[in-house]
Amino acid sequence: MRYHNITTADMNNGDGLRTVLWLSGCEHCCEDCQNPITWDPNVGLPFDIEAKRELFSKLTQDYISGLTLSGGDPMFMGNRMEVTELAKEVKEAFPNKTIWMYTGYYYEAIKDCEIMQYIDVLVDGPFEKEKKDNTLCWVGSENQRVINMQKTKEQGEIVLHITPHVDTDLIEKVEERNKQCRR
Repeated sequence: MRYHNITTADMNNGDGLRTVLWLSGCEHCCEDCQNPITWDPNVGLPFDIEAKRELFSKLTQDYISGLTLSGGDPMFMGNRMEVTELAKEVKEAFPNKTIWMYTGYYYEAIKDCEIMQYIDVLVDGPFEKEKKDNTLCWVGSENQRVINMQKTKEQGEIVLHITPHVDTDLIEKVEERNKQCRR
């Protein structure tokens, strides 16, 4: 398994401040993808023991809510086995932190994969350029879902995670106030 970056204190890829592992490898190749550099599974760095130490070190911080797996695609066939083992290790080491996973696969296609037992929130579906919506949080297009995996398992049907919408009026007001403050 290879990765591009490990970021921390990220608030765009899930609830709270998160550590994000940006994996290499994606076969969806969505038009206008925000991370096309991550498609090739042979680029990036090997996810070795040093990378794992860095990731776990970042997760020890009290202010970090959990891990987000993104990329690329954590569910790319070349990643599945190692990313499942990693998710299991993270869940064992940090049981009170959440694991979010972004994938271009729909839940229905991966629901029986072992990794799903370690995922708290799944963001599923490929990015669809014609369904792009900048007012949605945590997704890029309307077809993507933010699924609460614990409730989905309990209820036996998909339960969406409460997803806030961006208040574009509020953003405009803040931007105008910022302009006035700079004058």
